[in-house]
Amino acid sequence: MDVTRERLFTPRFFLMCGFSFAVFFSAFQLFPTAPFRIRELGGDTFAAGLFLACLTFASAVSAPFTGALADRFGLRRTLRVGAVALTGFSVGYAVLQDYRLVLALTAVHGVFWSAVLTASAAYMTGILPPTRRAEGIAYWGLASVVALAIGPTFGFWLYQFGWFTLCAVMGALNLVVAVVAWRLPKERPHAAQKASAGHGPLIEWRVLALSVTLMLYSYSYGAITSFAAMYGEAIGSAPKGLYLTVVGFAIIATRPFLGRIADRVGYVRLLVPCLALISVGLVVLVSGGSRARLVLSAVIFGAGYGTAYPVYAAYLLQRVDAARRGAAFGALIAAFDTGIGTGSLVTGWIIGVAGYQAGFGVAAALSALAIPYFFAVRGVLPARPE
Repeated sequence: MDVTRERLFTPRFFLMCGFSFAVFFSAFQLFPTAPFRIRELGGDTFAAGLFLACLTFASAVSAPFTGALADRFGLRRTLRVGAVALTGFSVGYAVLQDYRLVLALTAVHGVFWSAVLTASAAYMTGILPPTRRAEGIAYWGLASVVALAIGPTFGFWLYQFGWFTLCAVMGALNLVVAVVAWRLPKERPHAAQKASAGHGPLIEWRVLALSVTLMLYSYSYGAITSFAAMYGEAIGSAPKGLYLTVVGFAIIATRPFLGRIADRVGYVRLLVPCLALISVGLVVLVSGGSRARLVLSAVIFGAGYGTAYPVYAAYLLQRVDAARRGAAFGALIAAFDTGIGTGSLVTGWIIGVAGYQAGFGVAAALSALAIPYFFAVRGVLPARPE
């Protein structure tokens, strides 16, 4: 699937951008509103945090396997099955009236979520020019970022008309995802990729070890996705989805040109300052309870968080075989989602015990640890020739 010419923007590229936008626009309506739905059904703050935790932990546990299976089963087929399943989950969320059943459904949702994420990442990175990977991933990632910028606010607006209305819109979006998946051109692996597709360990353990870097900083994303809206409500900031919206626009404003710079100056040189910005943004968030500080925190956090992933993914792709991209992204997403799930779950508990400042403060500390950890383990995955 590799493309040796330098053309980045192709019809298949834009089709995948549309696919990702629809997937994440639906998801970002669900993620911030679901904790409110859990409370509406009788759950407490801890149970509210369990929603994202259940989804991301299930995704984390299954991702190494769904990624490897996507390499064997076919990326496009995996995307089709996943898209149909996401539509079914929207229906399930609409009809369930017990928050414990909602959480149980969320765990199953996480398995198919991981399949969609790993297969779409492997499919997209296979069509990017090797010398423009960080830039390509950055531009592609804008589809999910735009969804992040508008999804929460749109979701809370829909929630005013009832949970069923919100779920109906999510279901319609996931049907669009299924249609796009059926229109994707079939991947055409090189002969060398065909020969090696079924070989190698099921789980990419070295990628998993290196990707703990993502786990440490993605903890913060789980924290803000589940509780930034509740924190904004607690300090009297409106609208509820303001923090995530500002994060989204900050990513849009910085990610494309920073990704281009990373391809030129080196991925590690840009990854480290991005990790530092994530921690700084969280420190600003816990330093005061004003709307202005919330917005400033979101800008700093978004600038760092938005570029860290495409830079890290491009760094990783220099070090894995083309036929193992599904398995590699499975290991990456396993670490990433473990961080998000832990961040949602633990932050909910800390907030209940010690308040929002303590909850977000722990996230800031773990994000700072990502830098020394990366340098300590980066040698486990040496670069490969393209």
